[in-house]
Amino acid sequence: MIGLRSKRIISDTAIYVILLVMVFVWLFPLVWMILKAFDTNTGISSITIFPKEYTAENFKLLFTDSNNPYGKWLINTFVIALISCVVSTLLILMVSFALSRLRFKARKKLMNIGLILGLFPGFLSMIALYYMFNQFELTDNIVGLALAYSLASGTGYYIVKGFFDTVPIAIDEAARIDGATKNRIFWQMTIPLSKPIIVYTILTSFISPWCDFIMASVFLSSPNNYTIAVGIRNWTTQTMVAEYFARFCAGSVLISVPIVILFLFMQKFYIAGITGGAAKG
Repeated sequence: MIGLRSKRIISDTAIYVILLVMVFVWLFPLVWMILKAFDTNTGISSITIFPKEYTAENFKLLFTDSNNPYGKWLINTFVIALISCVVSTLLILMVSFALSRLRFKARKKLMNIGLILGLFPGFLSMIALYYMFNQFELTDNIVGLALAYSLASGTGYYIVKGFFDTVPIAIDEAARIDGATKNRIFWQMTIPLSKPIIVYTILTSFISPWCDFIMASVFLSSPNNYTIAVGIRNWTTQTMVAEYFARFCAGSVLISVPIVILFLFMQKFYIAGITGGAAKG
């Protein structure tokens, strides 16, 4: 018979083997794309898995090709993500604070409606949003796209509200005794105590428009207004992939760098925010 110790060793070995296979499956495409970004062969077809020769020319061409203004797309993407991040963060924080601290009629019904709406992916409404924004000439416009990303963000209140629920209400009561208004309590007392959830909200509000392709491809039609996701997507078409695929990989690697840096520097706040918000969410 197999002893308990032997069973544990076999079980642990099987788990580690499965995890290693999963890590390989997850990391291999990422490593391959990074290496392909430095490939001298610019097309998608190759007789070897990894490049034989390497060059940084693909990254240089991103900013020197006037027909494909990657630098302009990068600025557009940053502006859209920044506007959306600011508007979304403010809306989510204010809606969450109101639902956490205020008591009014239909409060629970509004929370349930917001929760249900939040279960549906945002792109389901993009056709309706397109026609609504088109009435005000906000399509093919980076500000209009940023507003389309952010105006309904208040429905994502539940994690932030859960964090605000953990902030002692005695602080609010003491402030009200001293004559503080709800607005002052929110900005000068609750917000300074909520750094983790604010960082979490900023990160999620910034990453979504930074990486989005579906909504941007519907709203934007002029090459000068493209985001990076829309712009480099054209490099994978049948007519362009033979010449631009390595550059597509280079552009994809470059656009991921800011997100990686943000997570490295703000990881502890991100984790604290999402765990704190889930405690009473």
